[in-house]
Amino acid sequence: MPEPILAVRDVHTYYGHVHALKGVSLSVEPGEIVALIGANGAGKTTTLRAVSGLLRPRSGDIAIAGKSIQGIPAHEIVFMGVSHAPEGRKIFSTLSVNENLNMGAYSLSDKQRIEEHRDRVFKLFPRLKERRNQLAGTLSGGEQQMLAIGRALMCDPKLLLLDEPSLGLAPLLVRAIFDTIREINRSGVTILLVEQNARAALKLAHKGYVLETGTIVLSGPAATLLADERVRKAYLGEA
Repeated sequence: MPEPILAVRDVHTYYGHVHALKGVSLSVEPGEIVALIGANGAGKTTTLRAVSGLLRPRSGDIAIAGKSIQGIPAHEIVFMGVSHAPEGRKIFSTLSVNENLNMGAYSLSDKQRIEEHRDRVFKLFPRLKERRNQLAGTLSGGEQQMLAIGRALMCDPKLLLLDEPSLGLAPLLVRAIFDTIREINRSGVTILLVEQNARAALKLAHKGYVLETGTIVLSGPAATLLADERVRKAYLGEA
């Protein structure tokens, strides 16, 4: 069996005295879309922050393609093939679309590769090509989300962490974003997806994990979770 592209093993994290993750373990295999669902405050964003090195676990281990990231700074984890499109987009509003994309490519030195990745982003999001010289802060919410994902793709990641890509978007745009996530995955990028829209996430994913107050309470194939009565009641709004 090949190494999982991501293995999180018994991870405990804290914010001050608050025990945020309580022994979280999960794995993501190459080529998968894995959905992480749960209520607000369950620890979904915290899990992504731990994987990308922005938050250090107090105990447990996280490995990328078999190599532990313990002690490795966040910017060096990018060089290991991990890219993070954070919740709230976090684009550079006073920079242009092109300049934001350049920031995403900081780990690359080959100008030809950078242009190839930019072309790929523009193919995925033609709207960004039309607005490439526009200040990012003047884009619509949907366009800013496209830019956040596009910027994360500029470093040619093996593993893409997506945090709430549908947040605040109209239903039509949500559908378009999820179609694009599927296309990104088909191009060979493995994805760990945190998403409040549990139904859409599980329809897109190969497998899923359910987090409750820092603990994984359910996991399995996405179709199985979609049919699970507990998931349907708690996260899909079904009585």
